[in-house]
Amino acid sequence: MKRIAIFCSSNSGNNNIYKEQATLLGQTLAKHNIEVVYGGTKIGLMGAVADGALSEGGKVIGVLPHLLKMKEIEHEHLTELIFVDSMHERKVKLNELCDGVIALPGGFGTMDELFEMLTLAQIGLHQKPIALLNTNDFYSPLIALVQAMVDNGFLKEVNQEMIIVSDNIDELISKMNNYIAPVEEKWIEKKPK
Repeated sequence: MKRIAIFCSSNSGNNNIYKEQATLLGQTLAKHNIEVVYGGTKIGLMGAVADGALSEGGKVIGVLPHLLKMKEIEHEHLTELIFVDSMHERKVKLNELCDGVIALPGGFGTMDELFEMLTLAQIGLHQKPIALLNTNDFYSPLIALVQAMVDNGFLKEVNQEMIIVSDNIDELISKMNNYIAPVEEKWIEKKPK
């Protein structure tokens, strides 16, 4: 993986461990020569990831909708800052630019980005690793919900297995590097050549 998209909050949360782990993630990716692509702001966990990577000489690309530029929250020290017209275009650009995804704790926006990438993988539109950094067990309730989806017949186990989970950054990166996407594609048949 040369570039990983980070999905996370523009807030820092109510426990310092979230910001500490976001900073450490940015630093670790830079040390592995993996570029960061993210939402482009200087605030919250987003800013912490960017600052962490930049502090170790890493490359960081931000993707920011014009409507958020007016809020003056864009990070001014990035390797590159790309402006797009909408939140949807931001997700498309993040997907285009990355080789994999790591979701940190976040709210609705983080979940939106995460589930769009999972859905696209489920229907076979990409084979990128999608990981959750489960800091402070933040994602444990979501992991339980996904298990309930499987148990109740709403999700195949093979699609559940697309989600890589760890609370350890190095382990998470290792799992992502060894990820092999499932072959099964939901509802899509390959056309004969």
